[in-house]
Amino acid sequence: MGSSYLNTSTVIDAQQLFSHDQDSELVTRAQQGDQQAFHALYQLHHKRVYALCWRMLADKDSAEDVCQEVFVQLWQKIGNFRGESKFATWLHSVATNIVLGHLRKQKNWLQRVFSIEEQRVEESNTPMSDHAELSLLDQKIQALPERARVVFVLFAIEGYRHEEIASMMKMAVGSSKAQFHRAKSLLREALSEQ
Repeated sequence: MGSSYLNTSTVIDAQQLFSHDQDSELVTRAQQGDQQAFHALYQLHHKRVYALCWRMLADKDSAEDVCQEVFVQLWQKIGNFRGESKFATWLHSVATNIVLGHLRKQKNWLQRVFSIEEQRVEESNTPMSDHAELSLLDQKIQALPERARVVFVLFAIEGYRHEEIASMMKMAVGSSKAQFHRAKSLLREALSEQ
């Protein structure tokens, strides 16, 4: 068992190394205006960026629009990437900032929370088939109140620290922690009802 674990981690490390090397070459070419290299970067990273957008926005149409915006802005800003971190890490940061900017453009937080809560009551009467492709956990995450959902996704799924989340969302670190604990509690309650 120990040797198979080592083999698996070695394969994962080799894949990550290959991916990083592949990204580096494609980024360099894309920075020189190579559209095929940029398309290859899109193919490599689109699913993860879309998943981030969808989890934070909890709306398929908005997630598709914002994901598209991420890659449009990426084409314009790829020259800003200096290689100080992995490209995937930098892209993730760019995508997170664009999603948060999209959320800020919406109605103020309080109005948005109330409209989402009202919308959820209406949507609870929709057939489950509309959400069939989502895992149970993703469905429950989608149903969280917006601030709690965004903090939960950033902390638990994307790996940001509360200090980073607080800075990105312009809130106190304690508020980030409180929203995360609220999300965990709501998810635990929702999943226990299943």
